[in-house]
Amino acid sequence: MKKIEAIIKPFKLDDVREALSDIGVTGLTASEVKGFGRQKGHTELYRGAEYVVDFLPKVKLDIVVSDDAVATCIEAIINAANTGKIGDGKIFVTSVEQVIRIRTGEQGEEAI
Repeated sequence: MKKIEAIIKPFKLDDVREALSDIGVTGLTASEVKGFGRQKGHTELYRGAEYVVDFLPKVKLDIVVSDDAVATCIEAIINAANTGKIGDGKIFVTSVEQVIRIRTGEQGEEAI
């Protein structure tokens, strides 16, 4: 099993969720986060004063899938989240040792 963490632009959340649902992903966790990468933030104008926004709003998705679904899941995220502009986000893939569904006690692939 693998855990896919995707950092995306907030307005792309619905597109990514639909794309993942279309390929059979049954669940994910979405969190509102702030961060920066190569963008290094941006400047905004408020009441005539310019100020720097260091951390930009993003959405972090956590998805656990079987090993054979990883490539399809990554492709769906990239296709749905891509705007072609800086700040589209990143995807991280890590191994998952164990998954346990609390309600039923199911473990491993059955618990996903």
